[in-house]
Amino acid sequence: MASVEIKDYVRTTDLRGLRNGLAYRVDGVHMYIDILNINDMLETTTTEGERCHRRTLRFLNNHFRAVRNVLLAVDAIQVDFHNQRLHAVFAKPYDSEAERIHKAVATAQLIKDVLAKTGEVGDDPLPAAKVRVGIDSGKTLAVNNGRRSSREPLFLGNAANQAAKRAGGGDTEGIFMTNSARGVVGWEKVLEVDKTALTDEQITKSKEKAKLELSVDKVVKDWQADLEKNPVGKFEFYRHTPPFQTLDLELLTPANSRRQECASIYADIDNFTKYIAQRLDDDVKAVHVVKTLHVLRSELDAVLHDDFAGKKVRFIGDCIHGLLVEGTAQTTDDKETAKNAMLCASALRSSFKVAQDELKAAKVDVGDLGLAIGLEHGITSITRLGIKGEMIRCSISRSVLRSEFEQRQCNGRETSIGPTLDKKAPQAFRKLFGSTRKRADFDYEAAQDALHPKEESKAGATVGASLLKPASAAAAGLTFGKVAAQPSRTLAGFS
Repeated sequence: MASVEIKDYVRTTDLRGLRNGLAYRVDGVHMYIDILNINDMLETTTTEGERCHRRTLRFLNNHFRAVRNVLLAVDAIQVDFHNQRLHAVFAKPYDSEAERIHKAVATAQLIKDVLAKTGEVGDDPLPAAKVRVGIDSGKTLAVNNGRRSSREPLFLGNAANQAAKRAGGGDTEGIFMTNSARGVVGWEKVLEVDKTALTDEQITKSKEKAKLELSVDKVVKDWQADLEKNPVGKFEFYRHTPPFQTLDLELLTPANSRRQECASIYADIDNFTKYIAQRLDDDVKAVHVVKTLHVLRSELDAVLHDDFAGKKVRFIGDCIHGLLVEGTAQTTDDKETAKNAMLCASALRSSFKVAQDELKAAKVDVGDLGLAIGLEHGITSITRLGIKGEMIRCSISRSVLRSEFEQRQCNGRETSIGPTLDKKAPQAFRKLFGSTRKRADFDYEAAQDALHPKEESKAGATVGASLLKPASAAAAGLTFGKVAAQPSRTLAGFS
């Protein structure tokens, strides 16, 4: 990245197709919507079979298309729809934060009411979605989300993070808003924001202020017409011949989905929200944020894809979600998959540290960042949802949700593994992680020490010297090579 430019978002700004070296400072309202009954969908059967996954994907697809229609109609920015969680931003009206907040609240209630009517009846009925909404307002940085195939913006900052926390702050339905956003519209602060939903009176006031020219009945009618015109079709599952590195996600459709046992990994850059908040208003410091984000995310992607033959499903803010599998087209090698996933996790931590050190050497302010990692093993479906031209990646299963849960239990030094992956992992790793299935500072050196007895330390030191090698995709524009670990299947003594 030779140079980075920071601009303020204005009326004429087009956030589509952002280049990596450009970031916009956006003053907007962030809305996160969590579907609370996604676990219920995945656990309708004792065994996580095809029917369970088909129903869940149909359920998510229906709601994505309904919410998409609402966001388009109210001129909001759809940022991401990651499984059960949607993120949207309201940048208009440009000259009134209070009006933006009222518009977000009115839209959130409209979406809640619409999704309450999008259940299906028939031979295989689907329930309506139960949703929880989080809202906050403030400045964030809009940057390119890093996908190779699409270039919609990604918003980073405290307002986005706080909205996400309110949406994920409990299992009670409703609209939950931060005290800072409440203050902007003249509502009293509350002691427990995650337990105090907006009242009917407050929601009614927002609806009156926003004056949305959209009714629940019209949205549902249009949604039904859209489904008739562009039916979802039946989800058909096939196995992919390992590794996932060769899987082209952009070719997936409901009729061409993948489903097999694999490991799911979430790696989240810890303390990044605070890091951004302290540098957002200063252009020079904001440049360091953008450089750090792109280099660290590129490093995480390279380790997963290039070194461990895994597949990045998507970036969710400063977090990467990936999948790894070992075996054949017919059978997953569960033990080798678990081992490779844990080695990948250890390499992510080591390479993350190397990249930070090199950024510091290049005089980039990287703050005090860490990496929180969660893993789990299980049968997982991979597909794309939506309509042609606007399809989004989706990877869903109990193990995907569990790996994200494990990651959320970690601080920036910790790695946590789910109960299923723990059972399939090498005994040396199981002993290292113990009964809590959590370990601090599990880097590549720690993994090597666990797999090699102490009496082999001399030989291990020789092997270890060759484990870290320059990765092929160096960070663009910064004059240092990346360092990452190789996958287990190519390492002497690790096979």
